Amino acid sequence: MEAINDFVSTINGFVWGPVMLVLLFGTHVFLTFRTRFIQRHIFKAIKLSITPDNEAEGDVSGFGALATALAATIGTGNIVGVATAVALGGPGAILWCWLTGLFGIATKYGEALLAIKYRVKDKTGAMVGGPMYALERGLGQKWLGVLFALFAGVACFGIGNMTQANSIATMVDANFGIPSWITGIILTIGTALVILGGVKSIAKTCEKLVPFMAGFYILGCIIILAINGAYVGAALKTIVTSAFTPTAAGGGFVGATVMMAIRFGIARGLFTNESGLGSAPIADAAAMTRNPVRQALIAMSGVFWDTIIVCALTGLVLVTSILKNPEAMSGLNGGMLTTAAFDTIPVIGPIVLTIGLITFAWSTILGWSYYGERSWVYLVGTKAIKPFRFAWVVVVFIGCITALDLVWNIADTLNAMMAFPNLVALLGLSGVIVSETRKYLWDDNMDGWSTDEIPTVNK
Repeated sequence: MEAINDFVSTINGFVWGPVMLVLLFGTHVFLTFRTRFIQRHIFKAIKLSITPDNEAEGDVSGFGALATALAATIGTGNIVGVATAVALGGPGAILWCWLTGLFGIATKYGEALLAIKYRVKDKTGAMVGGPMYALERGLGQKWLGVLFALFAGVACFGIGNMTQANSIATMVDANFGIPSWITGIILTIGTALVILGGVKSIAKTCEKLVPFMAGFYILGCIIILAINGAYVGAALKTIVTSAFTPTAAGGGFVGATVMMAIRFGIARGLFTNESGLGSAPIADAAAMTRNPVRQALIAMSGVFWDTIIVCALTGLVLVTSILKNPEAMSGLNGGMLTTAAFDTIPVIGPIVLTIGLITFAWSTILGWSYYGERSWVYLVGTKAIKPFRFAWVVVVFIGCITALDLVWNIADTLNAMMAFPNLVALLGLSGVIVSETRKYLWDDNMDGWSTDEIPTVNK
């Protein structure tokens, strides 16, 4: 078993290596230019996300689809992952993580647009879409769609379920002394009650859970930054300068080269917002929207919240805490670094962090359950729905009481492999992305928008 795990770890290191980072970040930059910097419409996108489009065809509101995607995307990586980037790549990694999110907005926009453009109705009348349908209906490459669905359908049980459940059980046991099996029962029942109702139930839950969990965590970060206020300016300067010059060891920081800052910053940025991996568009395809561009704009606002806001705040909290207490933070990494930073808030700091991590992890379980279900529906039809949901809640319990490194490594590898067929769809159909954007956003003919929604954009 150890030999198998080592082999999978080697494969994992390759698929998440420089080739993947270049492909993903390169796609971000390419689509940014092809869409004429779609990022400039971010505030319009945020406004649309809270503007219902109830007359359009779809299963859930645009915000519901966004919340479902954010539920799956905002996870422990936004907290622990950013800390890992700082520990390994120095404070400059935060700027590269942020820039990855900034450019990744264009990729998220393209993914969602294709998901709406090529979505179909399944036998139950539900809207379904995602990279597999774009590959089949847009590029005529069904075999790539099958590969994507297979990778996602298997990876979901590890990266979106078992590892998240285990994280919750471990945190609850460590902080509250509740045995893992009790947490497993509660978490299994709660998950079952939500996902058995399908995407509408998941979306309704996420619509309430995501604003709470994100707001709760952001408030905690703001309190820490207020306490560390004297160090915020220095932290910003350190982050920017360290992104382009080597970081010397000392003052609570490890020594890091510019290449290390770029590598770990981009890697964490890609992992936290999932732009280019192809998972989020599966949720976007269920949205009620009158045209592909409208929901694509809404979808891209998710990267703004996930990386531009949450990850940036986490990074500032970490760097200000290191500058303030270099000796106490020295030698810490990952979760320990974040825990030490939140200890700045007297008494309730660890509670805020624990609640944030638990809600982030559970929301990931809910969001990924839909991704996995839609992947198996694509592979074998709607007959897969009930067996999948049953298997999903069972695995939640197993994850709470069992930690399997092999499962994590396999899932992480498959998660990366999802990106390859998805990038084929994005690059191969980039002309469609441009065409739809021109039709609804660049040209004078704004068919499909209500008067108060027409973006004021010069051609």
